[in-house]
Amino acid sequence: MSLELNNLKKPKRVKKNRKRIGRGNASGTGTYSGKGQKGQRCRSGVSNLKRLGMKARLLQIPKSRGFKSSKPKNQVVSVINININYKEGEVVSPESLLEKNLIKKTDLPIKILGKEVLSIKNLKFEKVKMSETIKSQVK
Repeated sequence: MSLELNNLKKPKRVKKNRKRIGRGNASGTGTYSGKGQKGQRCRSGVSNLKRLGMKARLLQIPKSRGFKSSKPKNQVVSVINININYKEGEVVSPESLLEKNLIKKTDLPIKILGKEVLSIKNLKFEKVKMSETIKSQVK
């Protein structure tokens, strides 16, 4: 008989049955079920990390605190910068703000803030958020 894949057989006793702990005293592993006598380690619900002494190690590792929001932050543009860089009748949009180096990216939200007076008239705002004080000045 030749050795081929179709006639391979497992040798006897290859797979041992696992030891079933805590199934009566006659099984040889009853009573305390291999956990010794009383104490925290013999109880259920104690994490293995605590048993192995890793709890102290985990506490030594610095944790990253706080919370990182998935929503992007607004790119802030001051009213003063708009007064300096824009003329009457121009459009304030993400593209024009990027050209004048007032923002870094066009895909992030943009908000115009400031308590100063918007001195330029007839400005058009597109795809830009504004604070309430600026909204009232534009209207």
